Amino acid sequence: MPGLIWGTAAIEDVVGPIVRRGHDVQLHIHTEWLELTGSANPVGRTGTNIADFNLDEQCNLLDRARSLLVAAGAPLPRAFRAGNYGANDDTLRALAILGLSHDSSHCPGFAGTCGRRSLTAADRATVERCGVIEVPIGCIAGPGDRRRHAQVTAISANEIIAALAHCRRRDISQFTLVSHSFELLSRDRTRINEIVRRRFANLCRQLGAMPGVTTGTYAANPPGVESPATSIPLLPFNPLRAGWRIAEQAVSNAMYGTR
Repeated sequence: MPGLIWGTAAIEDVVGPIVRRGHDVQLHIHTEWLELTGSANPVGRTGTNIADFNLDEQCNLLDRARSLLVAAGAPLPRAFRAGNYGANDDTLRALAILGLSHDSSHCPGFAGTCGRRSLTAADRATVERCGVIEVPIGCIAGPGDRRRHAQVTAISANEIIAALAHCRRRDISQFTLVSHSFELLSRDRTRINEIVRRRFANLCRQLGAMPGVTTGTYAANPPGVESPATSIPLLPFNPLRAGWRIAEQAVSNAMYGTR
């Protein structure tokens, strides 16, 4: 969506280095940007999430976003994740109409993301839905009935590694992680957050040495449907791992929160 405001060059600056280093590039849009696009808005109205638009409008937005991404030098995408996880079943239908095969907008560990969809918090395995393969964001058990979604700033490196080992033991085919570049910075975006940086480096180091676990891309080896498509068991809550993460987060907030 920023490409509607600043043009393709703004997207090229992001896509170029990623493609040159051989990483995967897929489609991700935040419809909040439509508030800033003026006459360039392809649907003539705004919405916080893509689910705020009807099927035809979603097809329009996704097709326009895909065209901007490819014009910026990315390969033709086959997968999508909605900004704010704000998709609905019409989003999946729109993706199928446009020929995209995978969606990863379902986040069972993040409260409030399941209300607009036929998927629920119990749907944690890859499953075919509305013509595409839905790849849920990973999560682990929290205290009580709560869950923590698998984001680098939401769970620790040790919790992620434990979750991956849990999946390996149970022959679960995929565990999807989420991260953003700004998570490695302080809240005011002026300094590197050394605690999160070390967490990320520790995660990469442990993952690289982990037998039986590999990283995957949607371009090279996209996830398939789990068989049988049942709710996969969560990594059980561990007070020691959770306590370490809470302490780590407290130090991070104190050192790198808003000044």
